[in-house]
Amino acid sequence: MSNVAIACQGGGSHTAFTAGALKCLLTKGDHRIVALSGTSGGAICALLTWYGLQTGGPTEAARLVDGFWKANEATTLIEQVANTWMVSLARLEGQVALPVVSPYAYPEVARRALTDLLTRFVDFDRVARLQESPADAQPLLLIGAVDVATGAHRAFSNRRREITLNAVLASAAVPPLFRAVHEDGSYFWDGLFSQNPPVRELPDAGPDEIWVIRINPLTTSREPKTMAEIADRRNELSGNLSLEQELYFIRKVNKWAGRLGAPYRHVEVREIDLDLELDHASKVDRSPAFIGWLLDEGQKQAGRFLAALPDAGLAALPAAGLTALPAGGTAALPIEDLAALPS
Repeated sequence: MSNVAIACQGGGSHTAFTAGALKCLLTKGDHRIVALSGTSGGAICALLTWYGLQTGGPTEAARLVDGFWKANEATTLIEQVANTWMVSLARLEGQVALPVVSPYAYPEVARRALTDLLTRFVDFDRVARLQESPADAQPLLLIGAVDVATGAHRAFSNRRREITLNAVLASAAVPPLFRAVHEDGSYFWDGLFSQNPPVRELPDAGPDEIWVIRINPLTTSREPKTMAEIADRRNELSGNLSLEQELYFIRKVNKWAGRLGAPYRHVEVREIDLDLELDHASKVDRSPAFIGWLLDEGQKQAGRFLAALPDAGLAALPAAGLTALPAGGTAALPIEDLAALPS
């Protein structure tokens, strides 16, 4: 049984794909989840998984991630009208100039709705108590956001008892839909501007492998020419920038782990990709058909991922939930030390 860390990239409604993938990873395969990280919608998926593993095991975690995204669907008439309007406006942005309104000019409707939805599935008072457990008795959880004033990347961590409702809202506060979220004396925007998702600290939990659920595609099949296509590709590239930098550091350490010796060791990096042609506007689409389709695609892709693992021929056991990690874990190489390594 291998220890794995799962990193969940953010991407609005596209993150329903992540929820589907997690549902599969939680109920199939022969692995133990020792760490989770996420940004924006990926942070919500990571939180729900972490919380479910500790309050009811893998089955409960799978129920929470699936239930959250189904509850997020636009099902009432008013929600459906609003959803159609939002998607249409998002698609018009790439074709005509539209007026932009500051989120400070109207009530925080989106934030209140997200808060209500999160608190239906997560008891944040219980989250605070869970974080008081010893570090080796709970999976590592990292939630990415960016400090608006300083530009500093912030990875809220359960090991520092930083996981709060506001930390999750901060990670999902994409402007101009949301205002900045005030937390711990600073104000934060969506982690898409910093670490999407946080990866650098994941080796501290001692995983054998890091599994990245990637929402933004690395490549494109054609040259973007229309304004909408250019905006889509720009969004994809910016969403991958920090992730690629952090994965580079992990792979650099892997390359030299043999020479560096303890406590550094090889950590395999694998990816589950949302390999679908979707435009940027669909990231705000909450229609039941679209969300349901992404949930199904995530499950299918994760199933194919598990089947392709080197040890897939072994007995497929239910994924283990919370188990104690080996003392000390695995250290990550400080960034400043990388400059001294040969290329």
